Formats: sequence, C-alpha cells, structure tokens
Amino acid sequence: MEAIQSVRLDDENSCLVLLDQTLLPNEKVFFRLSTVEEIWEAIYHLKVRGAPAIGIAAAYGVYLGVKKSEAASFAELSEEFAKVKQYLASSRPTAVNLFWALQRMEDRLKAEADQTVDDIKQAMKEEAEAIRAEDEKVCLAIGEHALSLLEPGWGLLTHCNAGTIATAKYGTALAPMYLGQERGYDFRVYADETRPLLQGARLTAWELQEAGVDVTLICDNMASIVMQEGKVQAVLVGCDRVAANGDTANKIGTSGLAILAKHYGIPFYVCAPTSTIDLNCATGADIPIEVRKSEEITTQWYEQPMAPPNIKTYNPAFDITDHSLVTAIITEKGIIREVTGTARFLSNH
Repeated sequence: MEAIQSVRLDDENSCLVLLDQTLLPNEKVFFRLSTVEEIWEAIYHLKVRGAPAIGIAAAYGVYLGVKKSEAASFAELSEEFAKVKQYLASSRPTAVNLFWALQRMEDRLKAEADQTVDDIKQAMKEEAEAIRAEDEKVCLAIGEHALSLLEPGWGLLTHCNAGTIATAKYGTALAPMYLGQERGYDFRVYADETRPLLQGARLTAWELQEAGVDVTLICDNMASIVMQEGKVQAVLVGCDRVAANGDTANKIGTSGLAILAKHYGIPFYVCAPTSTIDLNCATGADIPIEVRKSEEITTQWYEQPMAPPNIKTYNPAFDITDHSLVTAIITEKGIIREVTGTARFLSNH
C-alpha cells in the first residue's frame, strides 16, 4: 500500500512536515512547522488529527523544542522540556496518545540524564522516530486482528476518520479495509460524513477512494436505514481513549452508532492501540470531553450563516460509548472480547 505520510520530520531543516487535513479533499497541501507554537496551533485546529498522528506530532514537537535549545546542562534542558511538554499537552484534552507520547519523551529524557546535551537531543530524536515506526507496526497488527473477524463481501460502516492520515500508516479502524483491499475481500464501506467537521466526508471518503476501496458516503442520520436494509455487517470505529472498564471515547456520534448496531444485531468493533487505554480513568465518566467553538456548527462550512445570530450552541467533540455496547476492542496485542476486562487484558499483555 502506498500510504500518505501525514506527519514526518525534516531534521535537516529542523521542521515538522504535516499534511493539512483541514484543506482536504480539495487541496493536498503539506506545510512546514518550525516552532512549538506552530505545532500547537496545528494540533488544536485539527490540521493534524487522529490520536496516533497527534502523538507522533507532539513527540516530534518536543524534539524540535529541545533541539533548538541553548541549554548547557541537563537541568537547564529539563526545565525547557517541561515548559514545552506542558504547552503541547494543552492543545487537545481528550486524545490520550498526546499525553502518552509526551510522557514517553520525558521518560527518555530522564533516562539520558547523565549524557551530554547533544547526546540527549539525539536520544529525543530517536524516541520520536521510534514512536512513529511503532505506530505503523501497531496499525498493521490491529488490521490483521480486525480482518480475522470479517468476511469477504461484507458491508462495513465507519465513523470519522481512523485511517492512514490519522496514523503513521494503515490507520486503526480503516486498517482491515486496506488489508482487505490488498487481499481481494471486496468490502463495501459506508462512511458517515461525521458532523460538524465532516472528517468522514472530507477525509475517510477521500483516502479510501484514493486507494480504490468501494466507499459510499452517507449522512450521519442515514446509518439506521443502511443497517435496517442489511447493507452493513459490521461497524468499525477508532478511539481516542479507553477507560479501564472498557468505556470508549470517540468522535461525537459514535455512541449513537453503537446503540443502533445493538438494536440491529450488528457487531460493533472499536479499534484501539493499547496506548489509548487509560487505566487512570475508571469509567467513561472520568474522560474529559472537549467542547469546541460554536462557529463549527453555525458558520464555518457555509457561505452564509445557517443558524440564527447569537444562537446558543453545544458542540462536544467526543462522546462516550458504554462498554456494554462494544462487541470487542481490537488492539495490536489481540482482541478484547470481554470488554469489561480491559484492564485485566492489558495487565496480562
């Protein structure tokens, strides 16, 4: 598969190269970021999005932050690192990969405390590159495990974008679709448009069509009828955070799909790297939900406002799917079929 590399490091020019996902599908533009402030803005404004891609971007961001440091000692470098880490962590509160990647970079920093500043900077680069390379392997493993649950010719429904541009390669929920395409499974994919930011319409439909996958775009409120008509045999979604009890946080609208799938007897699979499992969150009630600006609903996508002036809005970016609605959580380490045993599964792997 010729994957689009949506996040990569240009170390020679000390910058991060990102695919601007806000311009898709009309423009395929890569832009270069050289400051931590620019990387924060790219994460916050969804120019880079998808939990794994956000983590990769943050790791590279930390490296670039320390690379340009003029610190003369570990103590000085560590102090600067802490400020960069705290700043980047404020960009998106829900995606646990962001905090996971930042913490992993800090752990590596501390492990190199007795090295020279130059050696520490090199270690930071190595760790960020390792995070990207490992994510590619994780996505491939998730795809293989998910494919084992699917049959050729099935109709698959997905929500938001959990594809190659949201990760290092393959994606999570889209990984079995790409593998199925390579192996002749002839899946028929239904992609929710995913209001209000239209990640399904702009991103999932675009990248699957680019890969030659049979994909049909539907509005979010059409999911019930395509299930009712027997066009969908499985639902696959990504995930930004999994609580210890198996509750999952994903793009707004996901929990409604899970309820519909339960009603129609359709398996509902959550594709989640183990890095998204947060054992510090006992249940979904402990997961912070990002609430975004009203313009995303009222004006952002329209030539003229599509709502009354000064109307009150509520625009949560994510919702929580109760573990009782999840058929299985698919990780790179295996399939969690007893979703309430998520924490136990992780401890055994």
